[in-house]
Amino acid sequence: MSVVVPTSCTVRLKRPHPKQQLFLQSTAKRICIRAGRRSGKTTGMAILAVQRFLAGQRVLYAVPVQEQVGRFWQEICLALAEPIAAGIFKKNETEHTIELPYTEQRIRAKTAWSPDTMRGDTCDTLIMDEHQMQDPDCWGVVAAPMLLDRDGDAIFIWTPPSLRMQQRALNHDPRYTSKLYAAAQADTTGRWAAFHFTSHDNPHISALALEEITSDITTLAYRQEILAEDSLETPGALWTQRLIDATRILPAAAPPLVRVGVALDPAATSAATSDEMGIIAGGRSADGQGYVLQDASMRGTPTACARTAIQVYDALEADILIGEANNGGEWIGTVITLVAAEMYRQGERASATINYKMVHASRGKQTRAEPVSALYEHDRAHHVGVFPELEAQLTGWVPGMKSPDRLDANVWLLTELLLTEEVQPKRSGTWGR
Repeated sequence: MSVVVPTSCTVRLKRPHPKQQLFLQSTAKRICIRAGRRSGKTTGMAILAVQRFLAGQRVLYAVPVQEQVGRFWQEICLALAEPIAAGIFKKNETEHTIELPYTEQRIRAKTAWSPDTMRGDTCDTLIMDEHQMQDPDCWGVVAAPMLLDRDGDAIFIWTPPSLRMQQRALNHDPRYTSKLYAAAQADTTGRWAAFHFTSHDNPHISALALEEITSDITTLAYRQEILAEDSLETPGALWTQRLIDATRILPAAAPPLVRVGVALDPAATSAATSDEMGIIAGGRSADGQGYVLQDASMRGTPTACARTAIQVYDALEADILIGEANNGGEWIGTVITLVAAEMYRQGERASATINYKMVHASRGKQTRAEPVSALYEHDRAHHVGVFPELEAQLTGWVPGMKSPDRLDANVWLLTELLLTEEVQPKRSGTWGR
């Protein structure tokens, strides 16, 4: 139900600027908002939350960390100060809730850095602010079902981050919010809506400061932080999404292959909760083109990872399995040999042996990665289909950062197939069987 606030109590909502008004009037069930810094996005969310609360709704506002709750909480507390003081609404500073006692009508602000912090609630309206910093599972696994009871609405709002910073923040696709926004734009059902406004659209901040800030930040930062533009590139990265997309082919267009390999990059530890083991498979055609065929990377025990790698090796009729020996990876060859023999004894494969090659990183990661990046630039390396996690690592990595598992395995694979002089016969289709 809704509540009628006595005329003696004033709800002090700020007047929305024109861009805020657009999403406040939207009737879409799912709203994406891409906005610049100081553009008024948090104030707009506070206005929306108070409006819906006064209409009788249960509103949940979620941000990654506790410090980001403050501005929203201040806005709604100021707006509802008089009815709170009059005892109409009850405020709990510890839990960041304002509610109409003995009802479901409530505003709550909480953190949502991980999916687990989102659990245990339902709502009519869910606001996910700074969504670019949240794990996608906060929404897709936990929050979306929270809206089922009330057929609730969801609003996602963010300022586009640099791909490099987002890759550091969370281990997920750094283009997650870009793809979400694009999907909202493409929706023709009316269920989704997309809005974009810049810092310049806020009439309450200094125009002079906005003009002068161009001398304080880089052009790329200005485009992202002020103009709220999505960037498809990480400054200094050896791969870009445009490059990968330009060289990508459909599986049906893949040519016959004369060599097929599987490359492994070991996890930092052997526990199932460790970093992933990179497991990338690909091949080479007769004309010297390279093709990435599969990303089977996983977390797991050494035995489980070895089994997966061998299964990929067998399924693709590969002729070589490559494993990096650095950083404690010497165990890979031993485990591969033992698992292959056990799979043979169990009747899971036709041979007890496998063509395994141990490789050592005698050069730095940048030195190894640059020639492989050049293969893409010269249209000699192609992804057969789409590999979101691998492509996120390729486009988000800058020399000097710790190189991730899938990237390393991909570099080892294409180095072996395209940059190492071949000393083995051409692939017959039953190589090593």
